[in-house]
Parts: sequence; C-alpha cells; structure tokens
Amino acid sequence: MFVDEKVLSIGAGKGGDGAALFRREKYVPFGGPDGGDGGRGGDVLIQGRNNLHALAHLARSERIDAKPGDNGGHQRSTGADGADAPIQVPLGTEVYVQNEDVWEKIIEITEEGQEYLIAKGGNGGWGNWHFKSSINQTPDRANNGQPGEKKVIKLVLKLIADVGLVGFPNAGKSTLLSVISAARPKIANYPFTTLEPQLGVAVVGKKGQEQCIVVADLPGLIEGASEGKGLGAKFLKHVERTKLVLHCIDCSAEPADLLTQYDQIRRELEQWSPVLAQKEEKIVLTKTDLLLPEDVELRRKAVEKHTHKKVMVISAATHKGISELLTDLL
Repeated sequence: MFVDEKVLSIGAGKGGDGAALFRREKYVPFGGPDGGDGGRGGDVLIQGRNNLHALAHLARSERIDAKPGDNGGHQRSTGADGADAPIQVPLGTEVYVQNEDVWEKIIEITEEGQEYLIAKGGNGGWGNWHFKSSINQTPDRANNGQPGEKKVIKLVLKLIADVGLVGFPNAGKSTLLSVISAARPKIANYPFTTLEPQLGVAVVGKKGQEQCIVVADLPGLIEGASEGKGLGAKFLKHVERTKLVLHCIDCSAEPADLLTQYDQIRRELEQWSPVLAQKEEKIVLTKTDLLLPEDVELRRKAVEKHTHKKVMVISAATHKGISELLTDLL
C-alpha cells in the first residue's frame, strides 16, 4: 500500500524532577542539600532519508512519544536525558502542524540528513541544592520537570523526480518505465493498472559519463481528475515536484482522439495547479509498433501541428526511439 499522507499525535518527553536530597555521610549526619537536577525530556525530530519512498512505515502508527528525562539523584547528579524520537520521512515530505482547525505548513524536507525539531522536550527540574541560601541552609524544595510539547502533525509526501509521466490510463507509461529503468510496475491491458506512483532511475550516456534521470510513473488521469474523479486527485500533487512532464499518448488511437486526449490531460493539469501549467512539457507517442510507419507519421504531424511542440515517437516493446528519448530528457 502506497502511503503519501499521515496524521500523527506526537509528544516530546517530560523533564525529570529535581531531587530534594541531603548529604548523608559518615560523621556528617545532617549534611547540606545535594539533590541533583532532572534530565531533559527527549525531542521529537523529523529526519530526511533518501532511501525511503513513501510513508508506509508509519501506516500503523498513531502516536509517537519521546522518552522522559530521569529524576535527579544524590551528590547533585543530574538525571539522564530522555531519548529522542526521530520520525524518518522520504525526501519531498511537507510537514504541517494542526493549529485549531487549520493545518499550518512549517517545513519541507528535501535533503538527506535534514533534521527539524518538531516538538521540544521539557527541561529538567532543579534539585534542592539550587535553593540553599544564607537564610535557608537546608531547603527541601525541588522543582518538577517541565512537560514536553505535544502536537498533532500531518506529513504529506510529494515525490521528487526529474520527469513525471502523465497521460490517460493504458497510455504505455508503466511499460516505458520498466524498459528504461529497473523499476517493475504492474503492467496489464486495462485502465488503472498503476494504482500508486512508481519511481525508476534511467542511466543515460557512455560508460564513465553516465547521467541519471529519476522518472515517476503516475497513475493514469481521466477527465475530471482535478475534481476527484478516477485516481488523479490523489496523485496529481506528485507532478508538482517534477522538473518536466513527459506526456505519453497512445499512438494506436485515431488522430482526432489523440488531440482530444492531449487537451483533456492539459486541462486537468492546469486546473489542478498554475505551477503545472508552466512546467516544461515533452510529448511522446507510444505503442508505435502497432501501426504502419506512415500512420505513425500522420499522427505525429497532427499532434505537432496541434500543440506547436516537437513530438517524439517510441515503441517500448521494440525499444525503438528509447535512447533518443532519454537523450532528449537530459
């Protein structure tokens, strides 16, 4: 199951209590105060990890708490600090904090090792030795540790990729990804085979001069996806982080249908986000092995005339045009 959103209740650790203790040594039966301070409560931290690609590891978690600090001890010994509670997330995760009924975005995790303190542990209480004075030589007063911060947070993942594959269901996106990378998305001849985004890395160039392209295969869009129809509303947000959009169109459709499908996908992207409307787009006709060369050329010219953009043609089944496409994506 692909998990790209998760709500969690989090609690930083309470600080340990200060101790109200006195020296009890041989020949010093009534020594002065020596109660130590309590340790700090553990923090809750958000940490970026590039080996994670979803939030599935948090699917069964509802609450995450850091450990409390230990209480102070004899001889002014400070209690141990509570252990932190790290929450590891994939790169591209946005972190929101609930403020009454509003979710307030506070940070985006975009780098490996990036760390953000989301809930601070409470300070430890003072031991009674802090309260000794000329007036009171044997104070029995000590402070309790302070509570840690408690919050409700929401983690929202937006995949980070160089290229986002978009197009109607069954447009050949998953097959293309399986050919250019080691990714193995589910492939079948019916709509919505891809139920969750898939990431693949395509290696381009000669040995010693290789360059990598991270490609995201996104679930097929249909008309009305930006309004919640099909699977589009759930995954259109992932397109926002890609550097460019590769628009895949099934070449086996009639020329007029190709243009209609293209326009529908463009409308969905534009209605979802103005950012997507301005993102660089490349167009490729897929499944060209199913048609005669002259029929492929007829469709390519029709799409180029309609979009005023260069249109590439490929066949994932025969690998025709794949290397040229990858070079163009660099």
